Order: sequence, then C-alpha cells, then structure tokens
Amino acid sequence: MSHIVVIEDEHTVRDVLRFHLERSGLRVSAFETAGAALDALASADALVLDWMLPGESGLSFLRRLRGDSDLRRLPVLMLTARAAEAERVEGLESGADDYLTKPFSAAELVARVRALLRRTQTDAPNSIENGPLTIDVSAAEARLRGGRLNLTRREFDLLAFLALNRGRVYGRAELLDRVWGADFLGGERTVDQHVTQLRAHLGDDPQAPQFLETVRGKGYRMRVWDA
Repeated sequence: MSHIVVIEDEHTVRDVLRFHLERSGLRVSAFETAGAALDALASADALVLDWMLPGESGLSFLRRLRGDSDLRRLPVLMLTARAAEAERVEGLESGADDYLTKPFSAAELVARVRALLRRTQTDAPNSIENGPLTIDVSAAEARLRGGRLNLTRREFDLLAFLALNRGRVYGRAELLDRVWGADFLGGERTVDQHVTQLRAHLGDDPQAPQFLETVRGKGYRMRVWDA
C-alpha cells in the first residue's frame, strides 16, 4: 500500500484530504506543519503539500526538500489557493511535480496523486552507464569519471531520461511532456536552458559534444559511447 504524507495546516481540509485518500486505498499520514512531517517523509511514496503553512512556507520547504539527497526524488503535489499563472510556474520550478488549485474535487485529487505514483513507480533500471557517466537512479546521483555531479532535480531527471534512451532524438515538446509532465506550464526554452546547464556540468563543448548532442531541427539526444 502506497504511503502518502499530507502537510496542510487547516484541520478541516487536512481531514478531508485524509478521508478521500484513505478511501481510495492509500495509507495517509497527515500533519499541520512541515517540521512535524519530517520523520514520516522517510517512508513516503508521495507528498501532498500546502503552499501556505505556519512558520516555513510550503514553497520554502519544497526547495529544502529538493536539496536533500534522501528526499529529492519524492513526488510532490502542491496545493494552493493561488491561481495566478506566475505563481503556478513558481511552484513547479521550485520542484513540485504537479499543482492543484483550491477548491478541487476529491476525484481530481485522488487521480493526480495516483498519476504521480504511476509516474515514479516504473521499471526503470537502478543504474545507467554510458562511457564515463554513471547514473544511480534510486539515489538520484550522477557521477562523471567518479566525481559526483551537483545537479538540480530537473537536471538529474533530464540527464537520466536521455541516458536511459541514449541514441534516440527527442524534441523539446516531447521532453517537456516526458520529464516535466503534461501539466508543466513553462515553454520549450526551459529544455534548452537545462541542456545548457547539463553541458556545463559535464564539461561538454556544444560544438563537439561528448554527451548531449543537438540534432538540428529535431531536438536533443544522448550520444552512445562505444563499449
């Protein structure tokens, strides 16, 4: 049974979230503050996080979470009353996997949580190797010639996806859908920015890349290293 942690300071909303998630067959641990939930997160399969929390905001906590090597891969659904596009983008860029604006239906809540679980509970291998590049999927860690790469969560996700599917060309729109998710509100320029950042981490020359190749008019691919 998947374990969902809920962090929501309004007790009525918290009880409603717990009720509907448990009724759908999920195990739920619910907390009023981020600090109170820390121990439970170690065994969580997904986090439902409210933006506005007492003390540390949900957005600030999410940023800290994405910097934690043990929790950076935890899928997060952010809840908020903020409906402005700029605020939704801020939440997603801070590391949220999905975004739900209050008020919302119980059916949509459950559907989005289950979609997060399906997205992360895949049959992808735990380790990917391509020449001197090694990616530990379960630990969310990438190493180049033995040295650890200091990647953001999205940089790691993009690198892992392209390495897993090395040799295949992906367009920007497809990468947004496969790595960021269909609900991501940013534009295709986001992919270009992340590829540029990854090349800097990898020491890749864009004119003669060893890893991330640009295929003119089509997109990007991970170069296949000879055995």
